[in-house]
Amino acid sequence: MRSQAVRLGLILGAGAIPSSAAEVTRGPYLQSGTPTSLVIRWRTDVNTDSRVHYGTRSNLLDQIALDPAQTPEHIVTLSGLAPNTTYYYAIADDTGILAEGPDYFFITSPTTAKPTRLWVLGDAGTRNFNQRAVRDAYYAFTAARHTDLWLMLGDNAYSTGRDSEYQAAVFDTYPHMLRKSVLWPALGNHDAAFDPDPPPDLPFFDIFTLPTAGQAGGVPSGTEKYYSYNYGNIHLICLDSMASDRSSTGPMCTWLRADLADNVSEWTFAYWHHPPYTKGSHNSDGEHELIEMRENVLPVLEAFGVDLVMCGHSHNYERSYLLHGHYDFSDTLIPEMILDSGSGREAESGPYRKGGEDNRGAVYVVAGSSGQTGGGSLNHPAMFISMSQLGSLVLDVDGSRLDATFLRSTGTIGDTFTVLKGGAAVALRITSFTVDAGIMTFRWSSQAGNTYSIQRAKSLFSSEWETISPPITATGSNTGWSGLIEFDPPLFYRVTRLGN
Repeated sequence: MRSQAVRLGLILGAGAIPSSAAEVTRGPYLQSGTPTSLVIRWRTDVNTDSRVHYGTRSNLLDQIALDPAQTPEHIVTLSGLAPNTTYYYAIADDTGILAEGPDYFFITSPTTAKPTRLWVLGDAGTRNFNQRAVRDAYYAFTAARHTDLWLMLGDNAYSTGRDSEYQAAVFDTYPHMLRKSVLWPALGNHDAAFDPDPPPDLPFFDIFTLPTAGQAGGVPSGTEKYYSYNYGNIHLICLDSMASDRSSTGPMCTWLRADLADNVSEWTFAYWHHPPYTKGSHNSDGEHELIEMRENVLPVLEAFGVDLVMCGHSHNYERSYLLHGHYDFSDTLIPEMILDSGSGREAESGPYRKGGEDNRGAVYVVAGSSGQTGGGSLNHPAMFISMSQLGSLVLDVDGSRLDATFLRSTGTIGDTFTVLKGGAAVALRITSFTVDAGIMTFRWSSQAGNTYSIQRAKSLFSSEWETISPPITATGSNTGWSGLIEFDPPLFYRVTRLGN
């Protein structure tokens, strides 16, 4: 993305500034936010210079960032900002103000953990009633709660990602969100016009200013196709499943390993377009982009303890159990790959837990129904829940807690789950119990390093419980054991922790 030199100055005693005769036809919109810098972009109908008046008080925009070059495409970097601070701004040229208002503000990224809200849209760019219904449902849901950052999972502008399609699908649809919250997009197949090797002047690359040099946190990627950034205690990785080499030894995976090795954030979220698991309007067992991301990228992410993976492409909502180690076709999934087969809901089987010495386990979400819905069997065995309904994903991170909500376009809640991190004690609970051909299989929530056993008795209140399993030392947050079951006489079974 073209960059422009920026000079910083100070307006002394900011008084009334006249309006400019130029017209803003796009934006402003916020890009590449960091704790100390931010990019503000906009488009005008004629060539002008570029100016941003800004400050920490809405009635005193006492600083200015400017570029004297005459252009219709304005890219201004504000630097020397304070972390986690609200700034108000107006965009202008040398003749006066172009645009200003009460929602012309931004909050710089924090350097430490803070309650954070993320809004996630997948395949949103349909430019129709469906897209607007999803948007309006979220606006009503979040109300006065500020959206700290928002993500697009690709296919942001149908049908071939042209500049005019981006104007309608993004800039005309989300003007208020764009000017107060930083947008971090992924590249989809429609954005690339189905070209696996798109040209440098692809509208996606021209429209967005993304961190190629590691300026927002993480290791420099050298490309806008994939990049990473930090927000508080979250490290976010945007990958490219469309136009980059997806092999395990290619540039993207090589960069990914380096980036993850350098990451010290409490949370790690990754997102891209083509999902590794789906049985919706696309099938992850039959499309090479999906297969290659699953086979080559997931082992890298999981080796470094990724917590959440989000994708689009399938026009539906699918959400997995807490998984680890499933890199083959759907029929190869085995129970040991499901670390917690519960719902992840606090009021039901309890939240998913990670932490201590065992940082395995990730939740995989397909959230590709922000503009349309599609068909499919919706029966991938890795998924706890699947539905063909319009909506978007809302993430709330507060310290070591992640709460996720699938918000339907109707404003109702379609799914929730919670992930807790840290070494806190894990409540012992049976997450599943099955009997097949006289063999019973227990699975229970566990804590790595703790030892458990299976016991049986004739009564729940018996003082004589017989141990029927060897000591079972947990290696993760979900542990299993299988053995023969006796039906005559009827017996009660339980899991108990040894050493209590």
